[in-house]
Amino acid sequence: MRRALVVGINDYMGAPLAGCVNDASAVATILETHGDGSPNFGVRLITAPSSSISRGELREAIDKLFADVCDIALFYFSGHGLIKSTGGYIITPDYKKYDEGISMDEILVLANNSRARDRVILLDCCHSGAFGSPALSGSNTAQLAEGLSVMTASRSSESAFEVNGSGVFTSLVTEALKGGAADLRGHVTPGGVYSYVDRALGPWDQRPIFKTNVTRFTSLRQVSPPIPLATLRKLCVYFPHASDEYRLDPSHESTSPSADPANVQTMKDLQKFVSVGLVVPVAEEHMYFAAMNSRSCRLTALGYHYWRLAHEKKI
Repeated sequence: MRRALVVGINDYMGAPLAGCVNDASAVATILETHGDGSPNFGVRLITAPSSSISRGELREAIDKLFADVCDIALFYFSGHGLIKSTGGYIITPDYKKYDEGISMDEILVLANNSRARDRVILLDCCHSGAFGSPALSGSNTAQLAEGLSVMTASRSSESAFEVNGSGVFTSLVTEALKGGAADLRGHVTPGGVYSYVDRALGPWDQRPIFKTNVTRFTSLRQVSPPIPLATLRKLCVYFPHASDEYRLDPSHESTSPSADPANVQTMKDLQKFVSVGLVVPVAEEHMYFAAMNSRSCRLTALGYHYWRLAHEKKI
């Protein structure tokens, strides 16, 4: 069982936001299904102004998310964030001075004590980088229980920005979940999402933060892999040993007078491997010239990784 609580709040008196509700709705829609339409997360979506949400109601919803046994409990929040001497806070519409919202440290305690196998927290709010490093501990060291991953839009000292009615961070997260961060098996992991977001933001932009304490693979969503798994398994056919080179000749090239249909099909598979960095030609810049000049191709370091997975029947 996979559960997600997705919250987006625009409706702040005196300081309204424009894109949080749309961002939350987009994240909820993506998480509900895998790329093939099969069920993924059971999502509870809470938005304001579409519906009112008080500090107590949101605190209760977060408590319920992390209270039950499940495979993954995911919490996403888009709205205002605040940093004080006592730590970071996510802000609710009924905020008032000295009672602005829910303490990030309090949410951390709930997540750390959760019975869920894996917990994932995504925060698109200002100062969200404070999450995971309790202010009262007097240390900047993250204190995450095993199985908890936290990804935030910005450092604890930074704001999180909206562009064209959407949070910069969430826009990248949704692109990553749609498949931009998928590995060659089609899995989108928390680490893959962060890598995708991190590469898209420059050194002078808001900096996303990723904190994690995991010892196992966690997939947030599965999409169609860039190479069919049946083709990926052929790595062990073309390269019986990881150190082998596959010898090419002009019969592998469709434009050659000596083209052989079976070898041309093999060449198509090898070209797919080249396109995702698993295989490279030897002593030639392109596979075409490797074939026409009777050269060979070999596995890259990444190619060896997937060769090993195929060899061990893990894909």
